[in-house]
Amino acid sequence: MNKNYEPLGKHLRLVDTRNVDMVTDRLLGINIDKYFMPSVANVIGTDLSRYKLISKGHFACNTMHVGRDERLPVALYTDDTPAIVSPAYAIFKIVDESRLLPDYLMMWFKRAEFDRVCWLKTDGSVRGGISWDDICRLELPVPPIEQQQKIIKAYQAITDRIALKRAINDNLEALAGAIFMDSFAESYHTTAKLGEIMTLNYGKSLTATTRVQGTIPVYSSAGITGWHNNPNIFEPSIIIGRKGTVGTLYYCPHPVFCIDTAYYVTQSDTSLPLLVAFRLLKSLNLPEYNEDAAVPGLNRNTVYAIEIAYPHTATLNKCNEQLASTYNALDSNNNEIARLQELSETLVSRLTVL
Repeated sequence: MNKNYEPLGKHLRLVDTRNVDMVTDRLLGINIDKYFMPSVANVIGTDLSRYKLISKGHFACNTMHVGRDERLPVALYTDDTPAIVSPAYAIFKIVDESRLLPDYLMMWFKRAEFDRVCWLKTDGSVRGGISWDDICRLELPVPPIEQQQKIIKAYQAITDRIALKRAINDNLEALAGAIFMDSFAESYHTTAKLGEIMTLNYGKSLTATTRVQGTIPVYSSAGITGWHNNPNIFEPSIIIGRKGTVGTLYYCPHPVFCIDTAYYVTQSDTSLPLLVAFRLLKSLNLPEYNEDAAVPGLNRNTVYAIEIAYPHTATLNKCNEQLASTYNALDSNNNEIARLQELSETLVSRLTVL
């Protein structure tokens, strides 16, 4: 055992309280980012009394998918009202919170090294599970409670700032939508098919193994999938999901690389100002144009056939100026969020040197 480290099993106790009195029907799952989320399971006709109740201060984890996801889905429940989770989940609590704080333990669970060790402990099943006994044998440093509180306070200050910036961004996105709708609410002067004013270019092939280093974000239909220094970068662009996650839209104010599951549009590809073109595409609800049930796909010719109406050039330019101011603020906030996330990851990773 490492100096000052203690086995998790010394501090944890399993909890198994069933929903026999039908206290709630709020069913939650855990995503790989270690947060609770509404479950997508179909529970119509299911006996929810068999499901496990989880209360504030309890943890839940799914021990069955670690080999597949290379992470242990585990989360700390912080709501005041109970919820239910799958009977297959392990529910546990800290035995003595005067020795180990739940928020400190959750920080430890978020470490990449913790997930790596869990993955190494998985069994030989298809999904690769980890046993509760193996989890209990894992070790963590347990500093004095005052030091844990200081670490939690520093981490919480970062995460609160991230949450604030994301809330501001939500308001800025709403403002951008209002600016666009206000501009396009005027009497229209021009109508055209989208293919007459905009060109959707196919992204380029780039293997996953090469998306590991660099400063240029690599976009797919699902957003950023890595970073690269490929010389064939694209100027500020609109990225449009083409395969898999259809119709997703990303405005990229900086140079990007777009892979072949997405289309991209640059300013030279549209007669509209780029930000106006982005908001216009956003107003079309492109996911509705999916044409492939097996592998969702967005056909370029289908998009080109969409007829749109838009105001005169002066109104478009004014709209673009207002949108530019809004998106500059969004970009600044996103940059700060990225720096704060790096800082939080650094803080979590340094728990090993306590």
